[in-house]
Amino acid sequence: MRAVVTGAAGRVGRAIAEALGAAGFDLVLHHNRSPVDGLADGLRAAGRQVDTVSADLSTVAGCEAVIDAARNTGPVDVLVNNAALYSPADIADIDAAAWDRMQAVNCRAPFLLTRGLAPALARSGLAGGGLILNMADIGAERPAPGFAHYAVSKAGIVMLTKALAVELAPAVRCTAIAPGTVLAPTDLGPAQLARMRASIPAQRFGDPSDIARLVVFLATQAPYVSGQVWAVDGGRSVVGPLALDRPD
Repeated sequence: MRAVVTGAAGRVGRAIAEALGAAGFDLVLHHNRSPVDGLADGLRAAGRQVDTVSADLSTVAGCEAVIDAARNTGPVDVLVNNAALYSPADIADIDAAAWDRMQAVNCRAPFLLTRGLAPALARSGLAGGGLILNMADIGAERPAPGFAHYAVSKAGIVMLTKALAVELAPAVRCTAIAPGTVLAPTDLGPAQLARMRASIPAQRFGDPSDIARLVVFLATQAPYVSGQVWAVDGGRSVVGPLALDRPD
Protein backbone atom coordinates (compact mmCIF):
# COMPACT_ATOMS: atom_id res chain seq x y z
CA MET A 1 0.00 0.00 0.00
CA ARG A 2 1.20 3.50 -0.80
CA ALA A 3 -0.02 6.96 0.15
CA VAL A 4 0.78 10.50 -0.99
CA VAL A 5 0.59 13.17 1.73
CA THR A 6 0.89 16.85 0.88
CA GLY A 7 2.01 19.33 3.50
CA ALA A 8 3.75 16.52 5.37
CA ALA A 9 6.13 18.86 7.21
CA GLY A 10 3.35 20.44 9.29
CA ARG A 11 2.14 19.01 12.56
CA VAL A 12 -1.06 17.52 11.17
CA GLY A 13 0.64 16.32 7.99
CA ARG A 14 3.42 14.71 9.99
CA ALA A 15 0.92 12.94 12.24
CA ILE A 16 -0.97 11.65 9.20
CA ALA A 17 2.23 10.37 7.57
CA GLU A 18 3.37 8.65 10.75
CA ALA A 19 -0.02 7.02 11.29
CA LEU A 20 -0.21 5.76 7.70
CA GLY A 21 3.34 4.45 7.99
CA ALA A 22 2.44 2.58 11.17
CA ALA A 23 -0.55 1.11 9.31
CA GLY A 24 1.76 -0.33 6.65
CA PHE A 25 1.71 2.31 3.93
CA ASP A 26 4.79 3.37 2.00
CA LEU A 27 4.77 7.10 1.41
CA VAL A 28 5.41 10.01 -0.89
CA LEU A 29 5.84 13.08 1.29
CA HIS A 30 5.35 16.54 -0.17
CA HIS A 31 6.76 19.63 1.48
CA ASN A 32 7.48 23.20 0.46
CA ARG A 33 9.78 25.33 2.63
CA SER A 34 9.99 23.14 5.75
CA PRO A 35 12.08 19.95 5.47
CA VAL A 36 10.78 16.41 6.01
CA ASP A 37 14.15 14.65 6.25
CA GLY A 38 13.73 13.65 9.89
CA LEU A 39 10.22 12.35 9.30
CA ALA A 40 11.32 10.38 6.25
CA ASP A 41 14.31 8.89 8.05
CA GLY A 42 12.13 7.76 10.95
CA LEU A 43 9.64 6.10 8.63
CA ARG A 44 12.42 4.36 6.72
CA ALA A 45 13.91 3.11 9.97
CA ALA A 46 10.51 1.55 10.68
CA GLY A 47 10.66 -0.34 7.38
CA ARG A 48 8.70 1.93 5.10
CA GLN A 49 9.70 3.02 1.60
CA VAL A 50 9.61 6.82 1.52
CA ASP A 51 10.06 9.31 -1.31
CA THR A 52 10.04 13.08 -0.83
CA VAL A 53 9.26 15.95 -3.17
CA SER A 54 9.59 19.69 -2.60
CA ALA A 55 7.11 21.82 -4.54
CA ASP A 56 5.09 25.03 -4.40
CA LEU A 57 1.48 23.93 -4.83
CA SER A 58 0.36 27.45 -5.71
CA THR A 59 1.83 26.76 -9.17
CA VAL A 60 0.78 24.28 -11.82
CA ALA A 61 4.41 23.20 -12.18
CA GLY A 62 4.57 22.42 -8.46
CA CYS A 63 1.51 20.23 -8.69
CA GLU A 64 2.95 18.43 -11.70
CA ALA A 65 6.16 17.76 -9.76
CA VAL A 66 4.20 15.96 -7.05
CA ILE A 67 2.21 14.00 -9.62
CA ASP A 68 5.39 12.92 -11.39
CA ALA A 69 7.08 11.93 -8.13
CA ALA A 70 4.11 9.80 -7.14
CA ARG A 71 3.53 8.14 -10.51
CA ASN A 72 7.19 7.43 -11.19
CA THR A 73 8.01 5.71 -7.91
CA GLY A 74 5.21 3.20 -7.46
CA PRO A 75 1.46 2.63 -7.15
CA VAL A 76 -0.88 5.06 -5.40
CA ASP A 77 -3.65 3.88 -3.08
CA VAL A 78 -4.35 7.03 -1.03
CA LEU A 79 -3.97 10.75 -1.78
CA VAL A 80 -4.18 13.02 1.27
CA ASN A 81 -4.61 16.65 0.19
CA ASN A 82 -3.47 18.19 3.46
CA ALA A 83 -1.33 21.17 2.36
CA ALA A 84 -3.06 24.50 2.87
CA LEU A 85 -2.61 28.20 3.49
CA TYR A 86 -4.22 29.66 6.62
CA SER A 87 -3.82 33.36 7.26
CA PRO A 88 -6.24 35.97 8.62
CA ALA A 89 -6.97 39.13 6.65
CA ASP A 90 -9.71 41.72 6.59
CA ILE A 91 -11.68 42.00 3.37
CA ALA A 92 -10.04 45.34 2.60
CA ASP A 93 -6.59 43.75 2.81
CA ILE A 94 -7.26 40.77 0.53
CA ASP A 95 -6.01 41.80 -2.89
CA ALA A 96 -6.34 39.73 -6.06
CA ALA A 97 -2.94 38.07 -5.60
CA ALA A 98 -3.70 36.99 -2.03
CA TRP A 99 -7.11 35.69 -3.07
CA ASP A 100 -5.71 33.73 -6.01
CA ARG A 101 -2.88 32.19 -4.01
CA MET A 102 -5.28 31.00 -1.29
CA GLN A 103 -7.59 29.39 -3.84
CA ALA A 104 -4.66 27.91 -5.77
CA VAL A 105 -3.12 26.10 -2.80
CA ASN A 106 -6.28 25.17 -0.92
CA CYS A 107 -8.61 24.20 -3.75
CA ARG A 108 -6.97 24.15 -7.19
CA ALA A 109 -3.99 22.03 -6.11
CA PRO A 110 -6.17 19.20 -4.72
CA PHE A 111 -8.08 19.19 -8.00
CA LEU A 112 -4.93 19.08 -10.13
CA LEU A 113 -3.34 16.37 -7.98
CA THR A 114 -6.52 14.32 -8.11
CA ARG A 115 -6.80 14.69 -11.89
CA GLY A 116 -3.19 13.65 -12.34
CA LEU A 117 -3.29 10.68 -9.97
CA ALA A 118 -6.83 9.44 -10.64
CA PRO A 119 -5.69 6.69 -13.08
CA ALA A 120 -3.21 5.36 -10.53
CA LEU A 121 -5.79 5.51 -7.73
CA ALA A 122 -8.28 3.63 -9.91
CA ARG A 123 -5.85 0.69 -10.01
CA SER A 124 -5.60 0.48 -6.21
CA GLY A 125 -6.17 -2.85 -4.56
CA LEU A 126 -7.66 -1.31 -1.42
CA ALA A 127 -11.11 -2.53 -0.43
CA GLY A 128 -13.53 -0.01 -1.85
CA GLY A 129 -10.94 1.33 -4.28
CA GLY A 130 -8.40 4.10 -4.07
CA LEU A 131 -9.06 6.95 -1.65
CA ILE A 132 -8.77 10.73 -2.03
CA LEU A 133 -8.92 12.42 1.35
CA ASN A 134 -9.31 16.20 1.29
CA MET A 135 -8.73 18.44 4.30
CA ALA A 136 -11.69 20.78 4.69
CA ASP A 137 -12.56 22.91 7.75
CA ILE A 138 -15.63 23.53 9.88
CA GLY A 139 -15.28 27.15 8.77
CA ALA A 140 -16.37 26.10 5.28
CA GLU A 141 -19.97 26.22 6.53
CA ARG A 142 -19.63 28.63 9.46
CA PRO A 143 -16.95 31.18 8.58
CA ALA A 144 -15.18 33.23 11.21
CA PRO A 145 -14.54 36.96 10.63
CA GLY A 146 -11.20 37.69 9.00
CA PHE A 147 -10.99 34.49 6.96
CA ALA A 148 -13.20 35.09 3.91
CA HIS A 149 -10.68 33.87 1.32
CA TYR A 150 -9.81 30.85 3.46
CA ALA A 151 -13.46 29.93 4.11
CA VAL A 152 -14.29 30.14 0.41
CA SER A 153 -11.36 27.88 -0.48
CA LYS A 154 -12.51 25.27 2.03
CA ALA A 155 -16.11 25.50 0.86
CA GLY A 156 -14.74 24.72 -2.58
CA ILE A 157 -12.98 21.67 -1.16
CA VAL A 158 -16.27 20.42 0.28
CA MET A 159 -17.99 20.62 -3.11
CA LEU A 160 -14.95 19.21 -4.89
CA THR A 161 -15.07 16.22 -2.55
CA LYS A 162 -18.71 15.55 -3.38
CA ALA A 163 -18.19 16.03 -7.12
CA LEU A 164 -15.21 13.68 -7.19
CA ALA A 165 -17.07 11.05 -5.18
CA VAL A 166 -19.66 10.99 -7.96
CA GLU A 167 -17.37 11.27 -10.98
CA LEU A 168 -14.65 8.83 -9.92
CA ALA A 169 -16.89 6.11 -8.49
CA PRO A 170 -16.78 3.17 -8.18
CA ALA A 171 -13.04 2.78 -8.62
CA VAL A 172 -12.06 5.72 -6.40
CA ARG A 173 -13.61 7.04 -3.21
CA CYS A 174 -13.36 10.65 -2.09
CA THR A 175 -14.12 12.01 1.37
CA ALA A 176 -13.06 14.96 3.51
CA ILE A 177 -12.14 15.76 7.09
CA ALA A 178 -13.18 19.11 8.58
CA PRO A 179 -11.08 19.90 11.66
CA GLY A 180 -12.07 22.36 14.33
CA THR A 181 -9.45 23.76 16.69
CA VAL A 182 -6.97 20.93 16.39
CA LEU A 183 -4.16 22.91 18.00
CA ALA A 184 -4.58 25.64 20.59
CA PRO A 185 -3.92 29.12 19.16
CA THR A 186 -0.54 30.41 20.28
CA ASP A 187 -1.40 34.11 20.22
CA LEU A 188 -4.19 34.13 22.81
CA GLY A 189 -3.93 34.74 26.54
CA PRO A 190 -4.97 32.22 29.21
CA ALA A 191 -8.41 33.77 29.72
CA GLN A 192 -9.19 33.74 25.99
CA LEU A 193 -8.00 30.14 25.66
CA ALA A 194 -10.12 29.11 28.62
CA ARG A 195 -13.25 30.67 27.09
CA MET A 196 -12.53 29.05 23.74
CA ARG A 197 -11.98 25.66 25.36
CA ALA A 198 -15.19 26.00 27.35
CA SER A 199 -17.14 26.56 24.14
CA ILE A 200 -16.20 23.08 22.89
CA PRO A 201 -18.48 20.28 24.15
CA ALA A 202 -15.47 17.97 24.45
CA GLN A 203 -13.87 20.58 26.74
CA ARG A 204 -10.49 20.32 25.07
CA PHE A 205 -8.63 21.37 21.96
CA GLY A 206 -7.89 18.72 19.39
CA ASP A 207 -4.61 17.00 18.64
CA PRO A 208 -3.11 16.04 15.27
CA SER A 209 -3.53 12.40 16.29
CA ASP A 210 -7.31 12.91 16.28
CA ILE A 211 -7.08 13.63 12.55
CA ALA A 212 -4.49 10.95 11.83
CA ARG A 213 -6.51 8.14 13.39
CA LEU A 214 -9.51 9.03 11.24
CA VAL A 215 -7.34 9.08 8.11
CA VAL A 216 -6.17 5.53 8.79
CA PHE A 217 -9.73 4.40 9.53
CA LEU A 218 -11.07 5.83 6.28
CA ALA A 219 -8.20 4.30 4.30
CA THR A 220 -8.37 0.82 5.80
CA GLN A 221 -11.71 0.21 7.51
CA ALA A 222 -14.37 2.17 5.62
CA PRO A 223 -14.68 0.84 2.05
CA TYR A 224 -18.32 1.98 1.72
CA VAL A 225 -17.68 5.60 2.77
CA SER A 226 -17.46 8.24 0.06
CA GLY A 227 -18.66 11.78 -0.53
CA GLN A 228 -18.89 12.65 3.17
CA VAL A 229 -17.34 15.43 5.27
CA TRP A 230 -16.23 14.31 8.73
CA ALA A 231 -16.10 17.07 11.36
CA VAL A 232 -13.36 16.47 13.93
CA ASP A 233 -14.04 19.34 16.31
CA GLY A 234 -15.16 17.99 19.67
CA GLY A 235 -18.70 19.12 18.83
CA ARG A 236 -17.75 22.77 18.42
CA SER A 237 -19.58 23.30 15.14
CA VAL A 238 -22.97 22.44 16.61
CA VAL A 239 -22.94 24.91 19.52
CA GLY A 240 -22.67 28.69 19.28
CA PRO A 241 -20.46 30.90 17.10
CA LEU A 242 -16.99 29.91 16.00
CA ALA A 243 -15.50 33.26 17.00
CA LEU A 244 -15.05 34.29 20.63
CA ASP A 245 -12.50 37.03 21.17
CA ARG A 246 -11.28 36.62 17.62
CA PRO A 247 -11.33 33.94 14.91
CA ASP A 248 -8.95 31.05 15.49
